[in-house]
Amino acid sequence: MWIGVDIDGTLAHYDGWRGDTHIGEPIWPMVSRVKRWLGAGKVVKIFTARLDQNTPEYRDIVVARIREWLITSAGLPADLEVTNTKDRHMAQLWDDRAVAVEANTGHVLGGVVRE
Repeated sequence: MWIGVDIDGTLAHYDGWRGDTHIGEPIWPMVSRVKRWLGAGKVVKIFTARLDQNTPEYRDIVVARIREWLITSAGLPADLEVTNTKDRHMAQLWDDRAVAVEANTGHVLGGVVRE
């Protein structure tokens, strides 16, 4: 099982798109939460739409920049997996755009609904 954590607006301050390699300042309460999870032996992956571009070269540049930011700006391990793909082992997703929905009902549990 793993926990997905978005970068923009969740792990790092986001005030608009400034290019593929710009990442805002760390959001310290979230960084601390990730450190606690890692200290407890949980698997954390960086889950980001920044990987939506289709060339491997682009993805490599973005992943390298994210890993650099993790260690130099947030004090997190640089070897956290960076992905934009969910799988059946994802236990949670922490994201500023996510809305929690009760399984099999469609009832909103939490989050901001933007319709």
